[in-house]
Amino acid sequence: MASQNDDALKRLRCQRIGCNATFTEDDNPEGSCTFHDSPIFHDGMKEWSCCKRRSHDFSLFLEIPGCKTGKHTTEKPVLTKPVATSKTPAPAPAPSTTLGSSTPSKELCSRCRQGFFCSDHGSQAKEQTNYAPAVPAGSNVAAEVPPVPVKKKIGINEPQICKNKGCGKTFKEKDNHETACSYHPGPAVFHDRMRGWKCCDIHVKEFDEFMGIPPCTKGWHDANLSS
Repeated sequence: MASQNDDALKRLRCQRIGCNATFTEDDNPEGSCTFHDSPIFHDGMKEWSCCKRRSHDFSLFLEIPGCKTGKHTTEKPVLTKPVATSKTPAPAPAPSTTLGSSTPSKELCSRCRQGFFCSDHGSQAKEQTNYAPAVPAGSNVAAEVPPVPVKKKIGINEPQICKNKGCGKTFKEKDNHETACSYHPGPAVFHDRMRGWKCCDIHVKEFDEFMGIPPCTKGWHDANLSS
């Protein structure tokens, strides 16, 4: 009886992922442990990085048998983040700035894109509107120059509807500021009956729950007048 108690006290719990068996140092041959490497969780999917077997249900995911063998160990594995297999896109060129300053160009400014006055680009916008390239006399180049589109001017008290995802509120430009809008930058993800937002990595099954996911980003209201 004493020897059995001593043996029970000597038994150790294996710390490999997917094993959880008990063992002793004297009885731990090579191949006695079956385990997995690190798991991957993405868009509601659970996947083992070693054997690529996956499941949406967490309990079923844990029941997938280990694909590697070795000795039991009491050392906890160091989980390394799997390297994505997709190719890294080429870095986009740096946005142009105005007159060598750190101010974003008019094309990237959210205020200018909506047709509102911007203190950073007020004079620039005027210059771009009134500027026309010189055309030599007798040349046909002028016929090839497209007309400059006229942007719709909106008063600061005119109601508008925000087109940011997850917002849709009516606002006035005089009340618009950098934290006025709560929205999802997106995109929305619909996959295998799961619905969610990639920006905040929240996914649910029911559409009503999806519509009730609180926005994760603050910013300016945007009526998308430039589109």
